[in-house]
Amino acid sequence: MSALQMFEHSVKIVLSVALVLLAVAAGWGTAVAAPFQPSFSPGDFVPGAPIDNPYFPLVPGTLFRYAAQVKDPDTGETSFEVNNMRVTFETTIVGGVVARVVRDKVFFDGLLGEDTRDYFAQDKSGNVWYLGEDTTEFLRDDQGNVIGTDTTGTWHAGVHGAVPGFIMPANPHVGFSYVQENAPQDQAEDQAEIVSLDESVSVPAGSFTNVLKTLETTPLEPGVLENKFYARGVGQVLIWENLDESGTPLNIIPLVSVSSVTSPPAAWLVLVTVLGVVVARQIGGVAGHRGQAARM
Repeated sequence: MSALQMFEHSVKIVLSVALVLLAVAAGWGTAVAAPFQPSFSPGDFVPGAPIDNPYFPLVPGTLFRYAAQVKDPDTGETSFEVNNMRVTFETTIVGGVVARVVRDKVFFDGLLGEDTRDYFAQDKSGNVWYLGEDTTEFLRDDQGNVIGTDTTGTWHAGVHGAVPGFIMPANPHVGFSYVQENAPQDQAEDQAEIVSLDESVSVPAGSFTNVLKTLETTPLEPGVLENKFYARGVGQVLIWENLDESGTPLNIIPLVSVSSVTSPPAAWLVLVTVLGVVVARQIGGVAGHRGQAARM
């Protein structure tokens, strides 16, 4: 090989290395890791186990109330949104797992806009799973009258190939990206990434430190980004909706209050009372018949 050929060969090697370095710097050819899809098995759950993950506790009887003036990103119209999320005393079976029912009602200017029943369960390791939802959106005319409903987004684990995911992992760490719901046939595909564990948040419901912050996305709407903030011992305390390129939210929805009741609704108490009266009468009736028989 002549000196000229050796020189040209060396130049080619240098150029190749330079291109590789440029590609790495620009992110070319680097695969973006897909969100973690946890393996789901009903055997990993204890029926009726409490949901006590520090960042997502669901104590039956708890009512979380969120409220804010919000702007529609498509129309620019504003309205006052109130979101009442109640952890019910009800459970149901979803995907072979006993799930806690959480009732979520969203009002816009006092009118019911969405009514959802979400289903959650915590596995033996402490991960809280999102097992599905039944959701109804109410369509209204300019006078506020209901003119239709839309149940798009309703899904259940194991139905139509739907696979559940985490709503909150047991051991969260920054950079962990995970699937929340994976139901393409039902138009429900959400993902989250933990981006911080040391946020400070002040909302009407209180001030919190060491708050967990997530970035939520969906392949159904690639440009829609959302941050959610979770405080230990409380749960979700703040939502930032429709982030722009700088991370500034269009809407900020804080936790306004947390309240709770320690017993099931009055209807349940009435039912128990009625059943008690019926049983007592039956027992009394049996005793009366026995007494009559003894006297005969």
